[in-house]
Amino acid sequence: MFCPNCGAEVSDSAEFCGKCGVSLNNPVKRNVANQIQPKTWLVESILVTLFCCLPFGIVGIINAANVSSKFSVGDIEGAKIASQQAGKWTKWAFWAGLIGGLIYFVVMIAIGGFAAFMDM
Repeated sequence: MFCPNCGAEVSDSAEFCGKCGVSLNNPVKRNVANQIQPKTWLVESILVTLFCCLPFGIVGIINAANVSSKFSVGDIEGAKIASQQAGKWTKWAFWAGLIGGLIYFVVMIAIGGFAAFMDM
């Protein structure tokens, strides 16, 4: 038998899931068949990790990976929350990378201008 909450394999005589602790005597039935999976943000998270901001992008990837796994075991609310978190961290990574790049560009222009001024 499998836990209806996390999908872990449990013995038929178990009263609680050993992985997530949910009661197996009165399991909550979730109907995933007619639900649409929330956006995973996985591709976006990977791209911002590579090109923008590594730390925030990694958090986005972790949350993006949780969307599919939570949805597949029937945790619809958990999948929605993970999707929101993945989107939030992906957007933060994008803006952090963009602002960091602009700051770098301005500093390099200032250093170049200062060096040119000192050569006069």
